[in-house]
Amino acid sequence: MIDKKYKRLLSNTAILGLGTFGSKILVFLLMPLYTSCLTKAEYSTADIISQSANLLMPILSLGIVDAVFRFTLDKTIDRRQVLTTGFAVILAGAAVMLALFPALNAIDYFEGYMWLIILYTVMACLHSLFAQYIRAQGMTAFFALQGIIATAVTILLNLLFLLVFDWAVLGYVLSVVIADAVVSLIIFLRSKLWREIRFFHWNGKLARDMLKFSIPMIPTTIFWWITNVSDRYMVKGMLGDDVNGLYAAAFKIPTMLILLSGIFIEAWQFSAVTERDGESKKAHEHFFGQVFDSFQGMLFISAAGLIAFSKIFSLLLFSDEFYPAWQYMPLLIFATVYSSLVTFMGSVYLVDKKSIQSFITAMIGALVNIVFNLLLIPTVLGANGAALATFLSYFVVFIIRAVNTRRYLRFDLHIPKLTVNTLVIAAQTVFMVLELPGWIVVQAAGIAVIFAINAGPILRGCMKLLRRG
Repeated sequence: MIDKKYKRLLSNTAILGLGTFGSKILVFLLMPLYTSCLTKAEYSTADIISQSANLLMPILSLGIVDAVFRFTLDKTIDRRQVLTTGFAVILAGAAVMLALFPALNAIDYFEGYMWLIILYTVMACLHSLFAQYIRAQGMTAFFALQGIIATAVTILLNLLFLLVFDWAVLGYVLSVVIADAVVSLIIFLRSKLWREIRFFHWNGKLARDMLKFSIPMIPTTIFWWITNVSDRYMVKGMLGDDVNGLYAAAFKIPTMLILLSGIFIEAWQFSAVTERDGESKKAHEHFFGQVFDSFQGMLFISAAGLIAFSKIFSLLLFSDEFYPAWQYMPLLIFATVYSSLVTFMGSVYLVDKKSIQSFITAMIGALVNIVFNLLLIPTVLGANGAALATFLSYFVVFIIRAVNTRRYLRFDLHIPKLTVNTLVIAAQTVFMVLELPGWIVVQAAGIAVIFAINAGPILRGCMKLLRRG
């Protein structure tokens, strides 16, 4: 039974990885296009638009997408009623957003782009709803494929809108909007979802249960948005568009780590819920502990390499105007490691439907982030103060969740290894950002130590699974 669990997790991760990593790499490699076609101020504006849409998504959808994924996994519930509820909530949210458009469009801060933000939000919600629904049904290959299609459409439209039409900010954002719409239609038709959306069979009790689960996710998602994104608004306000453009560009390197961990987390959330049935709590705790050990190893190995080569990535991927963005990458990469660990710990809450605990811990993280942003950005640290604030907020939330989740599942966090990994990455970060004497030696030593500590268990586990497969 245990071997099958690991093999299923490894298989799902591999499928998602093959299906999405290659395509996302192509978007990543388009950074030279973005930084040559957009000025720092334009890139800052485009980033603010997309991040504002990310803030509106949980509000428009009432967080229902998370509920659709979790409730579809429950075999005792009619999945058609789950999808119908999710679709109805998003349609209602879109109607409300359109009604509020005149008032929202009057906000000068968004420079007349509010229509694009709302369009981005609605299309992203629909895409996410349909994609998470098929993922919860175990259609992992199709879920990965639709991600590839979305990326391909985005790339083609980027080339058309930025190079041919020279639409700058409009072209950058509209590429994503159209890609979401196209892929939503493909999923809808390919999976015959029109057969599963049945408004005449409305289940009021299920809708209430789903909203009871999802509504606490609204402030939770907003709090995570504050932790992830509010620093860009503060950097823009305190230091200007040019600095914020560099800071936003610097996020593209940590995005690679987010992508890597995200692929795994998507497979892991499915396994964490579905594999719980039919096994003892002790076996489930062992499963969590072993997976966490491999997951943290993957994160720290990746982070060590990304930090060490920050300057090279910036040189290869950015135009000369954006090259200074490298100085913000190490701290943002370090923060991303703990962001991913926090997400893993949140899977405990997902399994037991403890959305209130997610809400409370996310709120604490947001408060910590705001306080440190206000304290650190105006100092000599500048935008790196925002990056440090992001790391500190995730670190605090991880500690809280590590303690709190013991109430539900007492799995091994491998604290000694986690501590050494953290100290080594911290040393790499400090030496890299400050360019202290011997920083190159420290980077090389850091990679070697991290690899030695973590690579063995990961490789042995994978080989064991392959031999038993």
